[in-house]
Amino acid sequence: MAGSNPSNGFVRAMRKVYNPIGFQKGYNFTLWFIFAGALFGFTLARLQYLSIGGVFKEGSSPGEWFYLRKGHERIGITLHLATILPAGFLVVFQFVPLIRYKLLLFHRINGYVIILLLLLANVGALMIARHSFGGEFETQVFAGLLAIMTTVGSILAYINIKRLQIDQHRAWMIRTWFYAGSIITLRIIMIISTLLISKAGGYYQAMPCDKISFMFEDDQTGFRDSFPACFAANGTMDGWVAVNADFAQNVVQIAASLNVTFGTAGWLALALHAIGVEIYLHLTPKEGNRLRTVSYQRQLEAGFRHPGSAGITSDRWGDADVWQPPSRDTGVEVAKSISLEENTKP
Repeated sequence: MAGSNPSNGFVRAMRKVYNPIGFQKGYNFTLWFIFAGALFGFTLARLQYLSIGGVFKEGSSPGEWFYLRKGHERIGITLHLATILPAGFLVVFQFVPLIRYKLLLFHRINGYVIILLLLLANVGALMIARHSFGGEFETQVFAGLLAIMTTVGSILAYINIKRLQIDQHRAWMIRTWFYAGSIITLRIIMIISTLLISKAGGYYQAMPCDKISFMFEDDQTGFRDSFPACFAANGTMDGWVAVNADFAQNVVQIAASLNVTFGTAGWLALALHAIGVEIYLHLTPKEGNRLRTVSYQRQLEAGFRHPGSAGITSDRWGDADVWQPPSRDTGVEVAKSISLEENTKP
């Protein structure tokens, strides 16, 4: 029956879209389009923030500019945005198969540049973590953990590709950028959480009076009326007051609502991405096995010891069964795997 043929209609039309850029499976193209597209769009939307003293100052979350306008935190936010935004733009092209097959030199150089930019971005993020979105302890730990996870992932990806362990290089690069992409999901969760706690009520954040004054700008009368404790003798705890977290009220309470939810949203987003990427990798073992066969051939040609496992693999560094190269019975499949990567030879 013609209607049951999956190559007809929509599927056939989509193959004309994704086959020319190197995708062989529709689900791979769909996932790339969704996740890489989200990262690409988010990055393009944030490029305007490279104007630190202009667009970023006006568009950042309420109260963030109080700390970021000077000192090492001004350097930190500048370093972070000037590196993570180009990295987020360039990394999308790393996952296009056609580029890996036909433009190997670009893929290699682009990969080195991305890793360097990501590591520098992590340095910048750590420089601003102390006060970012209120600087709550869970927020600082989240920022530190995300920096550690993306740094370790990048290093493992780099080590594996230098050892021609292409399957593990792929896995760790996918993990690294899934972790990094949690910052997008974080914002979705944060907005939802902010609306929920505002409706529920009873959530507060401690905030220094000088930061509150900064947010009120020229409306010092409004500042005095809204936070009289900042002006009363012994009305504060070392210059700090409790601010009701409510997204529907004044700018200070909006800032408090975002600060209260940021750390929690970050942890939840990172957990979702870390679990999701492992599910994806475990559901696509054929691609990993194919690339390990390619790795075996490349490592054999390069004279590495333990071909097929010359990188950081579980059979050499853990208790997995020793990987065995494909037998002669699967020679045709081996040849197909090698031919798919043939154009990527140095």
